[in-house]
Amino acid sequence: MDQAKLDSLARGGIQAADALERFMGSDALLERFLKRFLEDATYSSLCQAVEAGDWQQALAASHTLKGMCGNLSMTELYDLFTRQVALLREDKPADAAALMPAIEAAYRRAADAIGQL
Repeated sequence: MDQAKLDSLARGGIQAADALERFMGSDALLERFLKRFLEDATYSSLCQAVEAGDWQQALAASHTLKGMCGNLSMTELYDLFTRQVALLREDKPADAAALMPAIEAAYRRAADAIGQL
């Protein structure tokens, strides 16, 4: 992966060099999984669950997204989802919901960076 792509992904909160280690150095494989991340409905499910106050569904979605972001080295989102999962497990749904604007902003940055691949 060329430096321009690495830099663009880094601006989106994605540490592609780290992710490439998990993907055996395959740029094509990493790009495929990053694009699949955007097609996945889990983020939409999280937004809907938070809006509806369905905290069990929100926990399930946030936990899934945490794992996906960890595997893809989306560090900013991973950190936010880690915090949100902890808050939901501590039965602090209002605090978990308060993270949604930061999550939305980080998700948009990542999506924009992936869209430039």
